[in-house]
Amino acid sequence: MVMDDTYYMKQALIEAEKAGERGEVPVGAIIVSKGRIIARAHNLTETLTDVTAHAEMQAITSAANVLGGKYLNDCVLYVTVEPCVMCAGAIAWAQMGKLVFGAEDEKRGYQKYAPQALHPKTEVLKGLLADECAAKMKSFFLSKR
Repeated sequence: MVMDDTYYMKQALIEAEKAGERGEVPVGAIIVSKGRIIARAHNLTETLTDVTAHAEMQAITSAANVLGGKYLNDCVLYVTVEPCVMCAGAIAWAQMGKLVFGAEDEKRGYQKYAPQALHPKTEVLKGLLADECAAKMKSFFLSKR
């Protein structure tokens, strides 16, 4: 099996599904290092009653623990929705090598409020499986109304 950006984003979508099943906003994240998934996470803000427990934050912490260091410059973060400003800041501090996200977040995404927030060396690929990622969010919020 070829492990490419699409494969890893589908893994992030599986994490998003887990979040949704727990009543969390369905955002999932995967961190890959040298072709290997080293972190899987999803939103846990409701579960942990912690506004900082976004999927990206959980994944960054987990990946740093696996690697034994805070810098993730050789890693790729796959996340189903565009990171917020808080997560973009954490991605910058971790010096993430590459960020790949699905759906854009026009209301709270970092591109709107802090487009320069990421580390200058972080490569960005946006819009991967955007329709699938956005559909997961839309169906979740429709079910809440």
